[in-house]
Amino acid sequence: MENVAKLKKEFLEYLEIEKGRSVKTVENYDHYLKRFFEFAKIGSPESITEDLVRKYRLYLNRADLDKPTQNYHVIALRMFLKYLSKRNIESLDAEKIELAKLPQRELDLLSSEDLERLLASPTGNSPKALRDKAILEMFFSTGLRISELCGLAVDDINLKRGEFSVRGKGGKIRVVFLSDRAKSALANYSEKGGVVDDERLFSMTPRSIQRMIKKYAVAAGITKKVTPHVLRHAFATDLLQNGADLRSVQAMLGHANISTTQIYTHFTDRQLKEVHRAFHGRRRK
Repeated sequence: MENVAKLKKEFLEYLEIEKGRSVKTVENYDHYLKRFFEFAKIGSPESITEDLVRKYRLYLNRADLDKPTQNYHVIALRMFLKYLSKRNIESLDAEKIELAKLPQRELDLLSSEDLERLLASPTGNSPKALRDKAILEMFFSTGLRISELCGLAVDDINLKRGEFSVRGKGGKIRVVFLSDRAKSALANYSEKGGVVDDERLFSMTPRSIQRMIKKYAVAAGITKKVTPHVLRHAFATDLLQNGADLRSVQAMLGHANISTTQIYTHFTDRQLKEVHRAFHGRRRK
Protein backbone atom coordinates (compact mmCIF):
# COMPACT_ATOMS: atom_id res chain seq x y z
CA MET A 1 0.00 0.00 0.00
CA GLU A 2 1.45 3.35 -1.10
CA ASN A 3 1.77 6.15 1.46
CA VAL A 4 0.10 9.42 0.37
CA ALA A 5 2.76 11.67 1.94
CA LYS A 6 5.47 9.91 -0.07
CA LEU A 7 3.36 10.04 -3.23
CA LYS A 8 2.68 13.75 -2.78
CA LYS A 9 6.40 14.43 -2.48
CA GLU A 10 7.12 12.39 -5.63
CA PHE A 11 4.30 14.17 -7.48
CA LEU A 12 5.73 17.61 -6.63
CA GLU A 13 9.17 16.47 -7.80
CA TYR A 14 7.55 15.21 -11.03
CA LEU A 15 5.94 18.62 -11.59
CA GLU A 16 9.27 20.39 -11.15
CA ILE A 17 11.49 18.01 -13.11
CA GLU A 18 9.42 16.24 -15.78
CA LYS A 19 6.76 18.92 -16.29
CA GLY A 20 9.16 21.85 -15.90
CA ARG A 21 6.85 23.84 -13.61
CA SER A 22 8.28 26.82 -11.74
CA VAL A 23 9.22 26.60 -8.07
CA LYS A 24 6.35 28.96 -7.24
CA THR A 25 3.83 26.73 -9.05
CA VAL A 26 5.11 23.67 -7.21
CA GLU A 27 4.78 25.54 -3.90
CA ASN A 28 1.15 26.37 -4.77
CA TYR A 29 0.35 22.73 -5.56
CA ASP A 30 2.00 21.71 -2.29
CA HIS A 31 -0.20 24.21 -0.42
CA TYR A 32 -3.44 23.01 -2.09
CA LEU A 33 -2.70 19.30 -1.61
CA LYS A 34 -1.61 19.82 2.00
CA ARG A 35 -5.02 21.33 2.68
CA PHE A 36 -6.76 18.33 1.14
CA PHE A 37 -4.78 15.76 3.12
CA GLU A 38 -5.19 17.68 6.38
CA PHE A 39 -8.95 17.55 5.77
CA ALA A 40 -9.08 13.95 4.50
CA LYS A 41 -6.86 12.35 7.18
CA ILE A 42 -6.13 9.34 4.97
CA GLY A 43 -3.03 7.20 4.59
CA SER A 44 -3.47 5.57 1.20
CA PRO A 45 -4.59 6.76 -2.28
CA GLU A 46 -7.29 4.06 -2.37
CA SER A 47 -9.10 6.05 0.32
CA ILE A 48 -9.76 8.99 -2.03
CA THR A 49 -13.40 8.53 -3.05
CA GLU A 50 -16.09 10.61 -4.74
CA ASP A 51 -17.84 11.01 -1.40
CA LEU A 52 -14.65 12.24 0.30
CA VAL A 53 -14.04 14.77 -2.49
CA ARG A 54 -17.66 15.98 -2.28
CA LYS A 55 -17.27 16.59 1.48
CA TYR A 56 -13.94 18.35 0.86
CA ARG A 57 -15.56 20.69 -1.66
CA LEU A 58 -18.31 21.54 0.82
CA TYR A 59 -15.58 22.29 3.35
CA LEU A 60 -13.81 24.62 0.89
CA ASN A 61 -17.05 26.39 0.03
CA ARG A 62 -17.91 26.94 3.68
CA ALA A 63 -14.40 28.26 4.36
CA ASP A 64 -15.44 31.42 2.49
CA LEU A 65 -12.98 30.87 -0.35
CA ASP A 66 -14.01 32.40 -3.66
CA LYS A 67 -14.92 30.06 -6.53
CA PRO A 68 -11.67 30.47 -8.51
CA THR A 69 -9.61 29.65 -5.39
CA GLN A 70 -11.77 26.59 -4.72
CA ASN A 71 -11.13 25.48 -8.29
CA TYR A 72 -7.36 25.86 -7.82
CA HIS A 73 -7.57 23.38 -4.94
CA VAL A 74 -9.59 20.97 -7.06
CA ILE A 75 -7.26 21.32 -10.06
CA ALA A 76 -4.29 20.38 -7.86
CA LEU A 77 -6.14 17.30 -6.61
CA ARG A 78 -7.10 16.27 -10.15
CA MET A 79 -3.49 16.64 -11.31
CA PHE A 80 -2.35 14.46 -8.41
CA LEU A 81 -4.92 11.79 -9.30
CA LYS A 82 -3.85 11.84 -12.96
CA TYR A 83 -0.27 11.34 -11.79
CA LEU A 84 -1.37 8.32 -9.73
CA SER A 85 -3.17 6.88 -12.76
CA LYS A 86 -0.05 7.38 -14.88
CA ARG A 87 1.84 5.26 -12.34
CA ASN A 88 -0.96 2.64 -12.25
CA ILE A 89 -1.67 3.39 -8.59
CA GLU A 90 -5.27 2.69 -7.66
CA SER A 91 -7.28 5.75 -6.65
CA LEU A 92 -10.23 7.87 -7.79
CA ASP A 93 -10.50 8.60 -11.51
CA ALA A 94 -9.65 12.31 -11.98
CA GLU A 95 -12.30 12.61 -14.71
CA LYS A 96 -15.01 12.05 -12.09
CA ILE A 97 -14.19 15.43 -10.53
CA GLU A 98 -15.70 18.43 -12.32
CA LEU A 99 -14.64 22.01 -11.75
CA ALA A 100 -17.22 24.50 -10.53
CA LYS A 101 -18.73 26.66 -13.26
CA LEU A 102 -17.53 30.25 -12.97
CA PRO A 103 -19.35 33.34 -14.22
CA GLN A 104 -17.64 34.89 -17.22
CA ARG A 105 -15.34 37.52 -15.80
CA GLU A 106 -15.49 41.08 -17.00
CA LEU A 107 -12.30 42.43 -18.52
CA ASP A 108 -10.70 45.64 -17.33
CA LEU A 109 -10.51 47.45 -20.65
CA LEU A 110 -9.06 50.82 -21.55
CA SER A 111 -10.66 52.99 -24.20
CA SER A 112 -8.41 53.81 -27.14
CA GLU A 113 -8.29 57.43 -25.92
CA ASP A 114 -7.19 56.41 -22.40
CA LEU A 115 -4.61 54.04 -23.84
CA GLU A 116 -3.07 56.71 -26.07
CA ARG A 117 -2.89 59.18 -23.17
CA LEU A 118 -1.21 56.57 -21.00
CA LEU A 119 1.39 55.66 -23.64
CA ALA A 120 2.13 59.36 -24.21
CA SER A 121 2.51 60.14 -20.48
CA PRO A 122 6.28 59.65 -20.10
CA THR A 123 7.77 62.81 -21.59
CA GLY A 124 11.24 64.26 -21.84
CA ASN A 125 14.64 62.65 -22.45
CA SER A 126 15.66 61.72 -18.93
CA PRO A 127 16.85 58.10 -18.54
CA LYS A 128 13.83 57.38 -16.34
CA ALA A 129 11.30 58.81 -18.82
CA LEU A 130 12.89 56.92 -21.73
CA ARG A 131 12.85 53.70 -19.73
CA ASP A 132 9.22 54.12 -18.68
CA LYS A 133 8.16 54.95 -22.25
CA ALA A 134 9.92 51.80 -23.51
CA ILE A 135 8.22 49.62 -20.87
CA LEU A 136 4.71 50.92 -21.65
CA GLU A 137 5.18 50.53 -25.41
CA MET A 138 6.62 47.03 -24.88
CA PHE A 139 3.60 45.91 -22.88
CA PHE A 140 1.13 47.12 -25.50
CA SER A 141 3.17 45.83 -28.45
CA THR A 142 3.89 42.33 -27.14
CA GLY A 143 1.23 41.42 -24.57
CA LEU A 144 3.98 40.22 -22.23
CA ARG A 145 3.22 39.19 -18.68
CA ILE A 146 5.01 41.33 -16.10
CA SER A 147 7.21 38.39 -15.02
CA GLU A 148 8.22 37.86 -18.66
CA LEU A 149 9.15 41.51 -19.14
CA CYS A 150 11.13 41.65 -15.90
CA GLY A 151 13.07 38.56 -16.97
CA LEU A 152 14.25 40.02 -20.28
CA ALA A 153 17.99 40.35 -20.85
CA VAL A 154 19.59 43.00 -23.03
CA ASP A 155 20.70 40.38 -25.54
CA ASP A 156 17.17 38.94 -25.83
CA ILE A 157 15.93 41.84 -27.98
CA ASN A 158 16.57 42.03 -31.71
CA LEU A 159 15.51 45.54 -32.73
CA LYS A 160 16.48 44.99 -36.35
CA ARG A 161 14.16 42.00 -36.73
CA GLY A 162 11.50 43.52 -34.51
CA GLU A 163 10.82 40.20 -32.79
CA PHE A 164 12.23 38.05 -30.02
CA SER A 165 11.55 34.84 -28.12
CA VAL A 166 10.26 34.75 -24.58
CA ARG A 167 9.89 31.88 -22.14
CA GLY A 168 6.40 31.93 -20.64
CA LYS A 169 4.38 29.78 -18.25
CA GLY A 170 5.40 26.14 -18.11
CA GLY A 171 8.70 27.01 -19.78
CA LYS A 172 7.01 27.31 -23.17
CA ILE A 173 8.78 29.57 -25.67
CA ARG A 174 6.86 31.86 -28.02
CA VAL A 175 7.75 34.66 -30.41
CA VAL A 176 6.52 38.20 -29.74
CA PHE A 177 6.71 41.21 -32.03
CA LEU A 178 7.64 44.87 -31.68
CA SER A 179 5.62 47.66 -33.23
CA ASP A 180 7.47 50.58 -34.85
CA ARG A 181 6.63 52.71 -31.80
CA ALA A 182 7.98 50.06 -29.43
CA LYS A 183 11.18 49.70 -31.49
CA SER A 184 11.67 53.46 -31.48
CA ALA A 185 11.10 53.69 -27.71
CA LEU A 186 13.53 50.82 -27.05
CA ALA A 187 16.15 52.31 -29.35
CA ASN A 188 15.89 55.69 -27.56
CA TYR A 189 16.14 53.98 -24.18
CA SER A 190 19.20 51.95 -25.23
CA GLU A 191 21.01 54.86 -26.88
CA LYS A 192 20.12 57.80 -24.65
CA GLY A 193 18.77 56.34 -21.45
CA GLY A 194 21.48 53.77 -21.00
CA VAL A 195 20.98 50.27 -19.67
CA VAL A 196 22.00 50.21 -16.03
CA ASP A 197 22.38 46.43 -15.71
CA ASP A 198 24.59 44.64 -18.24
CA GLU A 199 22.27 41.64 -18.22
CA ARG A 200 18.73 42.80 -17.49
CA LEU A 201 16.95 45.08 -19.94
CA PHE A 202 14.92 46.82 -17.25
CA SER A 203 16.36 46.91 -13.73
CA MET A 204 12.96 47.06 -12.05
CA THR A 205 10.94 44.73 -9.87
CA PRO A 206 7.36 43.77 -10.78
CA ARG A 207 6.12 45.91 -7.89
CA SER A 208 8.04 48.99 -9.04
CA ILE A 209 6.67 48.57 -12.58
CA GLN A 210 3.13 48.33 -11.21
CA ARG A 211 3.65 51.56 -9.24
CA MET A 212 5.12 53.27 -12.30
CA ILE A 213 2.10 52.38 -14.47
CA LYS A 214 -0.30 53.55 -11.74
CA LYS A 215 1.52 56.89 -11.54
CA TYR A 216 1.24 57.51 -15.30
CA ALA A 217 -2.40 56.39 -15.36
CA VAL A 218 -3.24 58.99 -12.70
CA ALA A 219 -1.25 61.63 -14.60
CA ALA A 220 -3.21 60.74 -17.76
CA GLY A 221 -6.51 61.28 -15.93
CA ILE A 222 -7.54 57.63 -16.06
CA THR A 223 -9.87 56.82 -13.17
CA LYS A 224 -9.92 53.01 -13.45
CA LYS A 225 -7.14 50.81 -12.09
CA VAL A 226 -4.43 50.22 -14.70
CA THR A 227 -2.01 47.30 -14.30
CA PRO A 228 0.41 45.43 -16.59
CA HIS A 229 -2.35 42.84 -17.09
CA VAL A 230 -4.76 45.56 -18.24
CA LEU A 231 -2.20 46.43 -20.93
CA ARG A 232 -2.07 42.74 -21.86
CA HIS A 233 -5.88 42.89 -22.29
CA ALA A 234 -5.46 46.00 -24.44
CA PHE A 235 -2.97 44.15 -26.66
CA ALA A 236 -5.36 41.22 -27.18
CA THR A 237 -8.50 43.27 -27.79
CA ASP A 238 -6.66 45.57 -30.21
CA LEU A 239 -5.69 42.53 -32.30
CA LEU A 240 -9.24 41.14 -32.30
CA GLN A 241 -10.80 44.51 -33.12
CA ASN A 242 -8.55 44.74 -36.16
CA GLY A 243 -9.45 41.30 -37.49
CA ALA A 244 -7.00 38.86 -35.90
CA ASP A 245 -8.30 35.32 -35.36
CA LEU A 246 -8.56 33.82 -31.88
CA ARG A 247 -5.94 31.09 -32.50
CA SER A 248 -3.33 33.69 -33.49
CA VAL A 249 -4.09 35.77 -30.42
CA GLN A 250 -3.83 32.62 -28.30
CA ALA A 251 -0.34 31.96 -29.69
CA MET A 252 0.81 35.54 -29.15
CA LEU A 253 -0.47 35.59 -25.55
CA GLY A 254 1.08 32.21 -24.78
CA HIS A 255 -2.16 30.65 -23.56
CA ALA A 256 -2.01 26.86 -23.28
CA ASN A 257 -5.77 26.52 -23.91
CA ILE A 258 -8.01 28.40 -26.34
CA SER A 259 -10.65 28.58 -23.59
CA THR A 260 -8.44 31.09 -21.72
CA THR A 261 -8.28 33.31 -24.79
CA GLN A 262 -12.05 33.10 -25.29
CA ILE A 263 -12.65 35.60 -22.48
CA TYR A 264 -11.87 38.23 -25.12
CA THR A 265 -14.72 37.11 -27.38
CA HIS A 266 -17.15 38.69 -24.91
CA PHE A 267 -15.68 42.04 -25.82
CA THR A 268 -15.80 41.40 -29.56
CA ASP A 269 -19.39 40.15 -29.18
CA ARG A 270 -20.28 43.54 -27.68
CA GLN A 271 -18.62 45.20 -30.64
CA LEU A 272 -20.75 43.10 -33.02
CA LYS A 273 -23.85 44.21 -31.13
CA GLU A 274 -22.95 47.83 -31.83
CA VAL A 275 -22.47 47.02 -35.53
CA HIS A 276 -25.87 45.26 -35.59
CA ARG A 277 -27.54 48.21 -33.88
CA ALA A 278 -25.97 50.70 -36.30
CA PHE A 279 -26.59 48.90 -39.57
CA HIS A 280 -29.40 46.34 -39.25
CA GLY A 281 -32.94 47.14 -40.43
CA ARG A 282 -32.28 50.80 -41.16
CA ARG A 283 -34.73 50.85 -44.07
CA ARG A 284 -37.60 49.71 -41.80
CA LYS A 285 -37.41 52.82 -39.62
